[in-house]
Amino acid sequence: MKNNLDRAKLMVSSAVFSWLLMSLYTVTTAVSVQPTCSFPAIYNFGDSNSDTGGISAAFEPIRDPYGQGFFHRPAGRDSDGRLTIDFIAERLELPYLSAYLNSLGSNFRHGANFATGGSTIRRQNETIFQYGISPFSLDMQIAQFDQFKARSAQLFSQIKSRYDREKLPRQEEFAKALYTFDIGQNDLSVGFRTMSVDQLKATIPDIVSHLASAVRNIYQQGGRTFWVHNTGPFGCLPMRLFYMGTPALGYLDKSGCVKAQNEMAMEFNRKLKETVINLRKELTQAAITYVDVYTAKYEMMSNPKKLGFANPLKVCCGYHEKYDHIWCGNKGKVNNTEIYGGSCPNPAMAVSWDGVHYTEAANKHVADRTLSGLLADPPVPITRACYRH
Repeated sequence: MKNNLDRAKLMVSSAVFSWLLMSLYTVTTAVSVQPTCSFPAIYNFGDSNSDTGGISAAFEPIRDPYGQGFFHRPAGRDSDGRLTIDFIAERLELPYLSAYLNSLGSNFRHGANFATGGSTIRRQNETIFQYGISPFSLDMQIAQFDQFKARSAQLFSQIKSRYDREKLPRQEEFAKALYTFDIGQNDLSVGFRTMSVDQLKATIPDIVSHLASAVRNIYQQGGRTFWVHNTGPFGCLPMRLFYMGTPALGYLDKSGCVKAQNEMAMEFNRKLKETVINLRKELTQAAITYVDVYTAKYEMMSNPKKLGFANPLKVCCGYHEKYDHIWCGNKGKVNNTEIYGGSCPNPAMAVSWDGVHYTEAANKHVADRTLSGLLADPPVPITRACYRH
């Protein structure tokens, strides 16, 4: 009797195990045969972390030695070379994005970039000449997108030249495009400058709600795939340490970053992730990926040697010694001697390009860690981001 019971239990266990194996095989097979997404275009909204020439076209052009590494000339980017958005375009086998504000030599066939250096999510009551805050906040970027979409449809119907048409997007492809967001850092920057910690923390829900409104706007126009970057470790920007003097005990974390500012960035990211989760429930046909660039960037601060970087708090471009600061590409006098804020010999080993922005090498690290899906929620590569999970 006992042997029969044992045999029956073994048969049930084997059946359950076989069912589990078959289920796992079915899921794995479904994922493996799932075709990659075919994004015909990218539309990007953001700040200097993803600006490919907007603020440079609207105001004073970015000068040498910006762009020296990859483009061998200034290319409207706050880096020595490519940004993460450029690596996104490469991964999707699309051209680099032309800035919407750049009227010369632009091609919008495969998307457009509405990001501008200094942009914020919420409108700010100050000019770019005061603190470098762009007038093109996220709501303005969305308004520009609305205008771009309508105007391109009108032009496409009027233009007869095939050559000119090839520079315009196809209306049916807006629904199939990838919509990327990389913005929020400057909202924190303004907050640190103008508010107390408690005041800034209290504004974060409203800030992220403005980003949610931007996603809704595009969704209502047919957009379905969204790739949303969180904000990086603000307290790790070397510029935050330039005028600090000797920090109090506990002011910096173990990586030398301003602890309270990173904690605020993490609070922003928590609220942003909550917002993305709620948007998934609300926008039932949207595939929205939350991308953790914070972790990718902080890895370079906490473990630089393992990743092939030198001191991550040392600025590559510019002259920053004690209390003398000459910004990247500028000239100034130190002890009556003219100094040029040039580039370091090996930007590929630097994390910070100019004290605020990252080098191409650092941007590539962020791209490598996020585009594969390792630091994405859901954990899918960008080439499969069009699928709702």
